[in-house]
Amino acid sequence: MFDGPLTIRTLHAAYARGASAVAAVDACFARIGALNDPGIFLHLLPPELVRQAAAALPPFDPKHYPLWGVPFAVKDNIDVAGVPTTAACPGFSYRAEVTAPVVLLLLEAGAILIGKTNLDQFATGLVGVRTPHPIPRNAFDALRVPGGSSSGSAVAVAQGLVAFALGTDTAGSGRIPAAFNNLVGLKPTLGALSTRGVVPACRTLDAVSVFAGTVEDAAAIFDVAAVYDPAEPYSRHMPAYGRRIARIGIPMAKDLRFFGDHNASDAWVTTVEQLKATALDIVDVDIAPLLDCAGMLYAGPWVAERRAAVGRFMDDHPEALHPVTRTILEGASAYSAVDCFNAIYRLAAFRRTSEEVFSRIDALAVPTAPIFPTLVELADDPLGPNTRLGTYTNFVNLLDLAAIAVPGPFRKDGLPAGATFIAPAGSDRQLARLAATFFPSVGGRLASRAMVDA
Repeated sequence: MFDGPLTIRTLHAAYARGASAVAAVDACFARIGALNDPGIFLHLLPPELVRQAAAALPPFDPKHYPLWGVPFAVKDNIDVAGVPTTAACPGFSYRAEVTAPVVLLLLEAGAILIGKTNLDQFATGLVGVRTPHPIPRNAFDALRVPGGSSSGSAVAVAQGLVAFALGTDTAGSGRIPAAFNNLVGLKPTLGALSTRGVVPACRTLDAVSVFAGTVEDAAAIFDVAAVYDPAEPYSRHMPAYGRRIARIGIPMAKDLRFFGDHNASDAWVTTVEQLKATALDIVDVDIAPLLDCAGMLYAGPWVAERRAAVGRFMDDHPEALHPVTRTILEGASAYSAVDCFNAIYRLAAFRRTSEEVFSRIDALAVPTAPIFPTLVELADDPLGPNTRLGTYTNFVNLLDLAAIAVPGPFRKDGLPAGATFIAPAGSDRQLARLAATFFPSVGGRLASRAMVDA
């Protein structure tokens, strides 16, 4: 009864026929054991404890419990009471006393937590390999990076181990892994989902993100979790559905950057063809200012905010950090308070430019990732590919935009590619409707390589 992909729709259909949530939990743990990828989960909850949680659910009632019996995972920089939070740094580990509000909302809606997932240490990276633990295997090609920083969460969903997972996104960590594993990756408006109980990367830019198998699922999870948190200073009220998105901007040819990856470039050409085949109005847009803004995230004083998030732990335990993570955070010392304020002023100018861009379009469509690095390429150059991966993602959080990554047409080498739809803050629900319109044209269901080959 739980042999196929796990989605809210398929799970609830099974429950309506009499299946039990305990059986779904058993299926999840059986899949985890069969896959045997030690890099995905850093902490699995004891199976018997999870079974007890499933058995303790109220009677099946998806109207009042929209996530009833839906197994999920959370990135291991998000607190769950009684479970260690490590941010992929064992020396940093602490046992959380309180569950993060965003997780608690999901549990109250009937979801079942399976475990906590691997990540680029302290959520610093877009590659998914900056961890002292085994690297999660990309669901399509074990020789390629899984994408980061939310690597474990993405792979867990792509491999069908859970129905959805929470990640975090500061520079693209909820979108790049989605593209590399053929997933939907929802990057909400900053403050839409509470970040209280989340180990920060850049607190002013952090968002809790959602990985799911369908746009429908991602939107349902957003609706449950997007609740204003008065105890979180960055929390915001989200508007209800707005007007339909009809006019889509795509980058002008001069702004497209694929760094020699012709398979990525060709996949984007096919994506644009499919967009133009819809009833949407597609127009070319100059996004050069947005790409310039993207460079500020790592080549600017926001790296000092990442350093601040680690606090004195790095000073007292420098050896505990992954070498690449430590190198990045050490760069914070190059920036002064004057540099910080000058960057804030520059960002304000970029935000005004962004407003002008979105005054002419309802949403922007971009490739999610310009390249798809191999593990060997990352070993040879730990920083360069990561920098290039942020081309179309880094500016989104800086400019306070909402985004949703969806699978696009596959590359000619058989690997997944993706497109990301971006719109101003508060447009999350409109973006989901747009993504749902586009998604069926490229397959309508995500799957790992094993699922595709089957």
